[in-house]
Parts: sequence; C-alpha cells; structure tokens
Amino acid sequence: MRSDKQQVVTLDGNEAAVFVAYRVNEVCAIYPITPSSAMAEFADEWSAKDIKNIWGNTPEVIEMQSEGGAAGTVHGALQTGSLTTTFTASQGLMLMLPNMYKIAGELTAAVFHVAARSLAAQGLSIFGDHQDVMAARTTGFALLAASSVQEAHDMALIAQATTLRARVPFIHFFDGFRTSHEVNKIDFLSDEQIRAMIDDDLVFGHRRRALNPDNPFIRGTAQNPDVYFQGRETVNPYYDAVPSILKEEMRKFAELTGREYAPVTYFGAPDAERVIVVMGSGVETAAETAAFLAENGEKTGVLQITLYRPFPAEDFVSTLPATVKSIAVLDRTKEPGASGEPMYQDVMITLMEAVSGGRMAAMPLIVGGRYGLSSKEFTPAMVKAVFDNLAADSPKNHFTVGIIDDVGNTSLDVDSNFTLDESDWTQALFYGLGADGTVGANKNSIKIIGENTELSAQGYFVYDSKKSGAKTVSHLRFGKKPIKAPYLITSADFIACHQFNFLEREEMLSLAKPGATFLLNSPFGPDDVWDELPLTVQQAIIEKGIKLHVIDAADVAQKTGMAGRINTIMQTCFFALSGVLPPDEAIAQIKKAIEKTYLKKGRSVVEKNYVAVDQTLENLFSVSIPETATAAAAGYSGISSKAPEFVRTVTQAMISGLGDSIPVSAFPADGTYPSGTSKWEKRNVSSRVAVWEPELCIQCGNCSFVCPHSVIRSKFFHKDQLENAPDGFKSAPINARGFPETKYSLQVYLEDCTGCNLCYEVCPVDDRGNGDRRAINLDDKPAALDPERDKIEFFEGLPQNEKPEVDFSTVHGVQFLEPLFEFSGACAGCGETPYIKVLTQLYGDRLLVANATGCSSIYGGNLPTTPWTCNSAGQGPAWSNSLFEDNAEFGLGMRLTTDKQLETAHQLLDRMRPQLGDALVDELVNAPQHLESQIKEQRRRVVELKSKLEQIDSSDARHLSSVVDQLVHRSVWLIGGDGWAYDIGAGGLDHALASGRNVNVLVLDTEVYSNTGGQMSKATPTAASAKFAAAGKRVGKKDLALQAISYGNIYVAQVAMGANPQQTLLALREAEAYDGPSLVLAYSHCIAHGIDMEKGLNQQKLAVASGYWPLIRYNPVLRKKGQNPFVLDSPKPVISLRDYAYNELRYKVLTQTAPQEAERLMVLAQEIVDLRWKTYEEMAGFGASSFQPVY
Repeated sequence: MRSDKQQVVTLDGNEAAVFVAYRVNEVCAIYPITPSSAMAEFADEWSAKDIKNIWGNTPEVIEMQSEGGAAGTVHGALQTGSLTTTFTASQGLMLMLPNMYKIAGELTAAVFHVAARSLAAQGLSIFGDHQDVMAARTTGFALLAASSVQEAHDMALIAQATTLRARVPFIHFFDGFRTSHEVNKIDFLSDEQIRAMIDDDLVFGHRRRALNPDNPFIRGTAQNPDVYFQGRETVNPYYDAVPSILKEEMRKFAELTGREYAPVTYFGAPDAERVIVVMGSGVETAAETAAFLAENGEKTGVLQITLYRPFPAEDFVSTLPATVKSIAVLDRTKEPGASGEPMYQDVMITLMEAVSGGRMAAMPLIVGGRYGLSSKEFTPAMVKAVFDNLAADSPKNHFTVGIIDDVGNTSLDVDSNFTLDESDWTQALFYGLGADGTVGANKNSIKIIGENTELSAQGYFVYDSKKSGAKTVSHLRFGKKPIKAPYLITSADFIACHQFNFLEREEMLSLAKPGATFLLNSPFGPDDVWDELPLTVQQAIIEKGIKLHVIDAADVAQKTGMAGRINTIMQTCFFALSGVLPPDEAIAQIKKAIEKTYLKKGRSVVEKNYVAVDQTLENLFSVSIPETATAAAAGYSGISSKAPEFVRTVTQAMISGLGDSIPVSAFPADGTYPSGTSKWEKRNVSSRVAVWEPELCIQCGNCSFVCPHSVIRSKFFHKDQLENAPDGFKSAPINARGFPETKYSLQVYLEDCTGCNLCYEVCPVDDRGNGDRRAINLDDKPAALDPERDKIEFFEGLPQNEKPEVDFSTVHGVQFLEPLFEFSGACAGCGETPYIKVLTQLYGDRLLVANATGCSSIYGGNLPTTPWTCNSAGQGPAWSNSLFEDNAEFGLGMRLTTDKQLETAHQLLDRMRPQLGDALVDELVNAPQHLESQIKEQRRRVVELKSKLEQIDSSDARHLSSVVDQLVHRSVWLIGGDGWAYDIGAGGLDHALASGRNVNVLVLDTEVYSNTGGQMSKATPTAASAKFAAAGKRVGKKDLALQAISYGNIYVAQVAMGANPQQTLLALREAEAYDGPSLVLAYSHCIAHGIDMEKGLNQQKLAVASGYWPLIRYNPVLRKKGQNPFVLDSPKPVISLRDYAYNELRYKVLTQTAPQEAERLMVLAQEIVDLRWKTYEEMAGFGASSFQPVY
C-alpha cells in the first residue's frame, strides 16, 4: 500500500501530532497548558467543523476543569471501550499521574501526547525539557520520543498502533517549543495510510474488554498484602513484548511510507569510538554534528533513543558500535540527589548487565551530562564539546553543557566559533513585539515558501511567557535539502527590525553575515534615518557591508486603516527583498494567507490588509550608506547606575539578551528575587505616550485610577517645592478649597507608557475649542528623553502624600497614593492590572499575595523584571506563586501562618510583661488597627518593642523577635483569573472561603484562559466563542458570586472598574475590612475578547448597562445588624445583551460562521441575563431573615 507520491505540508509539531491523534480516537478529554494547548485547540476546532476520524465518526472533544479531571475522564472513557486521548505537559502531566498508574495497571491501550516541558521548581518555566515525562517514567506507561516535526507526526501513529497490540499505554512526547512550535516541511500521512496501520480487530478487542452490564465484572479492587505483590508481577510479559511489537509496527509503517524507524537508531561513523546517547530534538543536532566530525576523520557517533520505556536493552547493545570506547549519555532533565540522571542510569545498568552476561566483551567508559533545560540552546558547538570531553584523558562525569557553572564546576567549555556548514541555507531573523503579528506573519511566510517552492523551510519563534508586549525573534531557514537544525540562527542573511527602539538595546546586527540585508521599520525616511541610528548599528552596517532598507510601516498602517498592525506590511517587504518568490506570486500568496488568517475578524479587516500590502512597496526605500559612522553616541547605555548591584549585573544581562552568559554563582539558590525591578527596565514599547494638559484638568484622578501600567502618578505639595523644578515641569493650583498655596502635579512616566489610550477614553474633560483634545491625550514621544527623565526624578523627589493626608475612600483621593505594582509586562490596555494596582495603593505596605499561575503571575513574576515594589520605608507586597490548581490552599496557608504567629506573639508578650511593661503589651495586643493612623501607630509600637527586645537576652525575647512583625495587621489576598477560580482551583477556593478565615480573594475575570491563549472556562458566557468552544458556548456562565453568597458568612462583590470605579473602590475596602473570607469578582476586558483594547472600559460600561454584569455587594456585617446584606449597585438594564456583545469578536465570529446558531445562542444568553437580573433584583428587596445567619 505504499504511496510513492506523498503530500508535503508545512506545519508545526503540535499540529503534526494531533492530526493523527484526532483520526485514531473517539474521545479527546482536554485542558489547556502551554506548550501543548494547540493540539487540544485543533481537536476542538475539527470536532466543531464535524471533521471525521478514520472510522467516519466525529470525535467527542470535552474540556475538563483540570488535567486531573481530563485524566479521570480518559480513564472512564477507556474503561467503557472508547479509544481516548489527551494532550498535556509539565504540571498538567503531574496531575494525571495517579490515573496513569491505574490505566497502565489495567493494561488499557491509550496514547497521551505530551509537549515535554520543564516543571516548576525554583521558578516556573513554560519551556521545553524532559522533566515532566521523566517524572512519569514509573507509571507503567511506555515512553516514545519524537525528535522532529516529522517524527511527531509519524510516532503518533506508530504509538497508537503499538498500544492497541501491546495493551501497554503510551506517552508519545516531543520537546515543548523546540519541536511543538517548530514549523517545518514534512511528508503528510494520508487517511488511507493511517487506516492501514490500525487493526480493527484490536479495536474490537479493546471494546470487548470494556465495562458492560450485559457481561459484568469488577475492575479496580482493593487488594491486601497476600496478593498485591503477585498481581504487580503479572504484567511483565506485556512489557517484555513492547520493543518487539514496536519494531513490527515500525516495519509496517516503513512499508507504507518509506520512512524507517527503530527503538534505537545509530548515526555516525561505523567504527565510532566516541558515542553520544540522546533523545528528543537534541538528536538532530547531535547526529548532524557527529556526521560532520566523522567526515573530517573523527570516530564519532550518536545513538538515538526513541523507545525510552520499556528501556530497549537488547536493541541498545546490538545497535551500539562494537568499536565504542567512551559514551556520553545526555539527559534533558535534572534529578537532584540522584547518583545520575535517569537515562544515564539506564545505560549504565544496561551495559553492566551486558558485560556480566557475556553479550559485551568490555565495559566502555560512560559519563552522564545535563543539557537543554527549559529550552536552553543545544548547538553543534555544544555537541562538539561533549565529544571533546570524551576524548580527554579523564572525561568529566555528571557534567553540564550550555551554561557556565562556576559553583559546582560541572560545565564543559564550548568553542562558540564552531559551526556546521550553513552555506546551503538562507537564514532570516525578524525582531518584533509580542502580539504585533510578526510571529503569525512569519509562520505564514514559512508555509508560503514551503508549499509553493521546492525549498525546505523551517521556523523557530523565541518569546517569553508574557501574552504581549515582549520582544519576539523569529528564526527562519530555507534551503534545497531538508533542514535538521533545531537551534537558533547565529549568522543571518536577512534581518528585519519591526520596532525602531530595539536598536538602542539589541545587538541584532552582530548576527548578520557580511553583505546581509537589513530591513528597518523606521519613522525616519531614507534621507534622515542614518543620523538616527546608534553608533554600534552604523559601525556594523559599514564594517559588514550590510544593505539597509527602510519603510515607515506604522505610517502605511495608519493610512490604510490598519491601526498600527504592521505585520503583513513587513512580510511583503521581506518577500520583495529576499527574492524567494517572484513578487507577483509572493503578493498573491500573502493575500491568500491574509484571507485564511483574518476572515474570522470580518471582510473589512481582510480588505484593509490587502490595501496595506498593495501600498507597501512604494513606501520601501534603500538607504545610501556613507563611508564613516556619524552617530555621536553608542545608543542604549544600560540600566541606571542608581539601580542595585543585582539589577545592574544580573538583571541588566537578562534584559540585554545575554542571560545565557550569566554564571550559576550569580543566581539565588532558592529562587528568591528582589522586588521592584521593573522600574529600571524602561521598555519604551510605544512611540505614542500620554501627555497631561494641566489647564484643562479637573484633577479627578480617573486617568491614574485606570492606568494599567501605573505610569500616571499624582501628588500635591506646597508651591515652594517648585523652586528647583526643571524646565517644563507641569503643575497647577490644586482643585480644592482651603489650600491656597498647594500645587498639584500629574506625572507621566513616558518610557513605561504603552500608549493604550485608556486615560484619554476615561477623561471627562473636552477642550471646547478642539473636541478631540482632552485633559490627557496621546502624542508622539519626545525624541529627547533626558529632559523628561529629569522631570520624573524631580517628581519622585517631592514628598509622597501619606495615607492619613488623603481621603482614599474616593477615586480622587486614591490617585495620591503610591502604587506598589508598577510598569508590568501586561498587554497595553490590560483590564486586570488596574485592580491589582489599586489594591497595592490601599494596602500594599502590609500585603501578602498568593498568585495563581496565569496572566497575573506572568506579568507579575516573570523575569527579567517584576512589578511588585516597595515604598521608601522598604515595605511592600510579599508575593509568591505556587501552582495553578492550589492557589486558594496556598493563600489559606499564608493566613494560617499569620494567625498562628500572631497568637504566638501575643503569648510571648504576655509572658514578658515584667520586662516590657503592661502598658506597651496591652497596646500591642489590643490597640485597634482599622484606620491608617492606627496602623501607623502600631508600627511605631513595634519599633519600640524591637528596641527593647535587643536589650533582653532570653529565649522568649529571641522567639518574639522572630514573629514580632506579625503584630501589624497583614492583609492576605488570593489573586488569580477565572481559569483558576471557576475551574482548576474551584474546589480549593470553595474550601478556603468556607474555612471562615480572613482571606480575601480577587478574581480577575476575563472569562477565558487568557495566558494560554483564550480557551473556554466555566466563566465564558453563553454565545461567546473561544478556543475549546469554537462553535460557541452552549451553557451559561457559572454564577460564582451566588455560590459564595449561599454560605452567608462570605463577603461577595462583583465589580467593573470601567462602569463604576467608586463601587470598585468601595468593594475592595469593604472586603479588606471584613473579618472573614471575602470574594471580589472583577470584570477584566482582554485582547482575547476581540476588541480594540482602548475601548475596554466602554465595554465594561455596556456589560453593566445590558444587565450582563450586575454590580453587587453582599456584606454579612449588614446581616448581623438585621439589614439586607445584598446590595444591587447597578441600575436596571437599558440596552440589550447584543448591543454589548456584538462589539466583541468573541460573540460576532459565530454570526459569520454559523449565523442561525449565533442567533439561537444570543436569544438563550439574553434569557439567562434576564433571569439572573430578576433573581438579583428580588434578592435586593429581601429582608435580612431571607439570608443565612452569620455567626
């Protein structure tokens, strides 16, 4: 059945794997986790489109509340006879482990597809290595490793065929990001080939073994010591047979496709003396390097492990060259405290047993090493370093490669000048900004080239965990031969810089080949741009003979209605300059890709992109290069010398893209990092920034209140303090009676402003002479920033307004409080961060934060810089992240410690009355701490206590000193998104709230899993489309507020800052004041809603005006007073749900793809809104006795 004509496609590893998985399964239980989410998204999309599997059925795809839930669903579906799969990674796989032991113990055929990823240890990482799959190696699942996009496609099928025959379940894994997100050109399996690999008789056997009341039996018994051991040993023959069954299926696959695989494969010199053992994406790099070295006379080879469990000992020994003298086993994991990493131990045991059993004459030298953790680069130079180590007189064992370990001295020296022959490739780099479309356009470019030329094509995309706003680098290779280079480009023929300000801090031209082409998006034209380039850039262009081309893509986008989206414009420039395709054909293919990518956003978006593409080339210019550099300065000078040493050294290196060169000794051993580092980064991501107009301003504070990045600050001060103000420093008389000599100033931190325009949208003041001008406006960022920095420095030197001076029960008053959450990496216009910022303004000096994994933990705690900061007294939020699923329990633990240590402090104070005095002890124990003035006074007493304790030499004094800070009230807040609160952490949240403890919960409700890409949660509303709900959500949003209210003793509020900022402020203050559990649900607009983010606050208003998001407060204190505790703060709906919803793509998209279903769901959604409003309205009219009593 072999087909000589293979379909060739260009796609990434995730799509390659799920294409097969979808076709050979009947049920997919899914849950989003990076980097595997795309597999589940494809499955959901295909199911929504009624795409069939190989048996002509549409697989059932169901999203669960967690990976643990997905694994349980898989187990149940398997036990009742369905072919079932799931897709996961990292902590998600960890949650599946208990079920995996059961599935394997019951000899149930299944394949889990894993985009292997780091586990959270000293820090979280979304990037790839083998820590997760290695943690699953004892479950009884077989482990099959794919090393490339092609193998991810093929092994998905081979694993399915093998598990059906062997009855041993499989983990099919490939490296997260390195393979899952690599785009490459592969030979595609047809449905006929897939069908030929799957034996229906084995499928029928799977069904016959299922639970069936017509043939009842029991599976899953509880066993005692007399029989459990024996039962465990019964499975041995099944596992012993796996390698041979796998080989049979691989032979069958080769007959069908011509692609040959084996459990263990050898590459390199037939008489190799030095061999590397490796699996995953590192195989291609190692094999290509070994071949290169062998061609130059070195006896080197590579052994690829494809089947890792059961470990194929016989195949390993028989495949290893008999000439081998030394072996390096490379593990992409770390197992602290072990005698060696897992595969190293497997190889060592295998060869020892081979020698002792007479199957090998002598034991070769074996060393083990670690590489590639968290997608750390693994290059040909590093492979050579491993081979060089094997050639040493005393090879280093338990080594690392790819880092500088100056603590344990484990690292190998790497010759960074060593490369393979890259002359057959065209290599291109593209520097963009997260969410600017650069990555998406480059993925389309690879597909255009891969599917419209004879060239092979490959793409890698480098970005951090932030959803948008961070630097992205796209690495594209094209060549006549298949590209096997799973590492980043270090020598580029073409470099594109999509953000002009990157030139000040990125040494991107250091990666340019001599004579390379440099495409620059520049606000300066071809005649002016040269003098605006930093000195280092000018020098690189001259020295390397680089050809410079410029386009003002932002101007083209503006004129064509693209609102700053420049990706297709820059893509058109690339094709024009690279010559990969004829110009007319390239433009035709770009437009085809635009149609496919953007049609769901509406025909007008597609047409605007077409116009932009058509107008691009007339705005693309080449630049004449002078013979000498003319720039006076070298450009970006790095972080301020005023920054702490750690920031100036370690943080600075990370910001500059030099993190790989930082040695081990520079890092904290336990993952503890300083707070308040974002203020030193100065990302300068926007060319347009907020500008204050003091003559128009009414000083309401709205702009400061809603600013997502805390870049708008206000102070009032005596006019005499303006004496040394720098030129241009803006101020105005304060708009308040009784302060004739007081000035007001509003300062914008221009280098941190993202240009989101929310400040303009919320400003209530119009200039009567110019209707578009308000008291704060967006304008071009000044070219000279030093004068602006002087103004900020002067502003920061003005006295900070203290809380007792301000009425912070009002939005106007809050603007004067210092935010202790600033300059985060959140999206421009983010709907979440303003709530966090206000919380820190109110209580930041005594805040304990447990942050669930998600957007808020990434913009809040992702290196290199973090936004949580402290005041001048060194007080500020103490923040930590545990996991996604356990944040409520994690925060509850914080509360328990706080309460217990306070109790301990009180006991010790009582014991030490004779030494400390009754007056001080009584005040410390009994003084109220409800007002800021009372908190300030308690801090004074604690300082006095510390001073006295220093003079007392006793065990009690030392113990009291260790807990004395707990005497100042701690505000414990559990923060996270709806994915945590409504889904994966719902059980823990319910328990924490039901505990009665004084924990405060802030749910930043975006109604989707925002950070993983916009997947459906139980907060997603009816009629909205989201990933995992491609056909629209058919059930209602979970009413978490009503669920919590049912307990009676939980403070509950539902707020929307854009609709009623004063109600938001009141709710946060009441929640903190309530001595018990509290829950605040905060409407948070998000780019996943498919809106123009500057309209986010208006959408909040419409959500409230339609009745979709009622503003409520439930305060148990009122119930105790005999009053109705439920307050409905929003008026009756005045618009329909559709008037709100159809401003958002998440609702509107279904009207284009399935208009009748969209209308049906919208009618249903309106009914749900009406019913909920009626319920809330009735509750607002109840008497106190209608609600649960509060004890």
